[in-house]
Amino acid sequence: MHRFKLIVGAILLVVILVIFSAASLDIQTEEVPKVDFPNQLAIQKEARIYETRKKALKLAINEYFNEALILGEIAGAGVSIVKGDSIILAEGFGKRNIDEGTPVNAETVFRLGSLSKGFTGVLAAKLVEEGAFDFMDRVTDYLPEFVFGDSTNTKRIKIAHLLSHTSGAPYHSYTNLVEAGLAMNKIAVQFGEVEPLNEPGVQYSYQNALFALSQEVMFRVTGQNINSLLMQRFFGPLGMSRTSMDHASFLKMGNIAEPHVKRGNSWRILPLKDNYYNAVAAGGIDASADDMGKWMRFLLGHNTAVMAKSTLEKAFEPFIELNENNKYYQRWEGHLKSAYAFGWRVHTLQNRTSNMEETMVHHGGSVNSYRNEIALFPDADLGICVLMNNHSSLAKHVIPDLRAIVKHIYELSPDALASL
Repeated sequence: MHRFKLIVGAILLVVILVIFSAASLDIQTEEVPKVDFPNQLAIQKEARIYETRKKALKLAINEYFNEALILGEIAGAGVSIVKGDSIILAEGFGKRNIDEGTPVNAETVFRLGSLSKGFTGVLAAKLVEEGAFDFMDRVTDYLPEFVFGDSTNTKRIKIAHLLSHTSGAPYHSYTNLVEAGLAMNKIAVQFGEVEPLNEPGVQYSYQNALFALSQEVMFRVTGQNINSLLMQRFFGPLGMSRTSMDHASFLKMGNIAEPHVKRGNSWRILPLKDNYYNAVAAGGIDASADDMGKWMRFLLGHNTAVMAKSTLEKAFEPFIELNENNKYYQRWEGHLKSAYAFGWRVHTLQNRTSNMEETMVHHGGSVNSYRNEIALFPDADLGICVLMNNHSSLAKHVIPDLRAIVKHIYELSPDALASL
């Protein structure tokens, strides 16, 4: 009997140990996460392909701009390219001061000229979203002293007309007053002396003075100047620390590209001017290639905490068709038509091989012998910006050239990339 009890006890002990071991095994199994090795390998492979494309693109862009330097087409340039959610390139080429031999890098600041208009159009869309005003509000609702033509014509002019160059004023009306440094509230009352070419909204006629009048409207509505509005809503949140809107701040940056002009086979440095800072909306913003990369990433809709993509797109909606003749962008391959939105030109291009159409949101800029180009390709989630510290014929084709380089690199198979 005693032996039987020992056997039963031993069996019970074994059962208890087996149960305890199984339970322990279950606990350990639950604590060890399963690793999806195929998925991990796929992620690593994509990362390698991404880095290889990025490297190949950098080499191709370097070759392009080094050739431009050899040919004497540019003194210096800052270049940024955004693809998807990433700034895949922000580089400097050439010299910011040819006499001192100081190189351009991604943080070198250039004057943007009319690329500033794109910032203003987006800021206006943001203020519309906030309920500050509407694009179709009358200018006289905010600037009662503004007069252009008779009282009927004056009351027809909307904020949208200022931002789209469709107020009916002659080409570049009172740009001379802007360049002379006159305050915008003083320029506003001068248009009583100008005869309208057409009623508002009918005719496109490029302006600086009337476009910049939008910043006075913004000031009357918000109580803040355009510098503060841009800094608070965009430049601060986006980390654009190398962007400025006045001459003193530009000079304090230190790492600035100085304007150059070609004389024969040599470069001459030009004096820095302080014009257009009274008209920030039209041409008074300065920035680096790195900051323009951050700006384009935002414009492509990859920072919705700052501004909804649907609101951004309001600035890019075509407002008037452009019927200009012999403009450089009309000679780009596949160009079908162009329109002007709010601070942006919108081009429709057609691929002659596939017949597929592509939209390009674009603007050029020039001030104090700086020459710049920016373009967004929403369908390809791509942005390209080129800043140059001299007037150059390169500006007429640099955007389609770089677009073709990016397209080629991103269409290469992984095997073809590996052979580069």
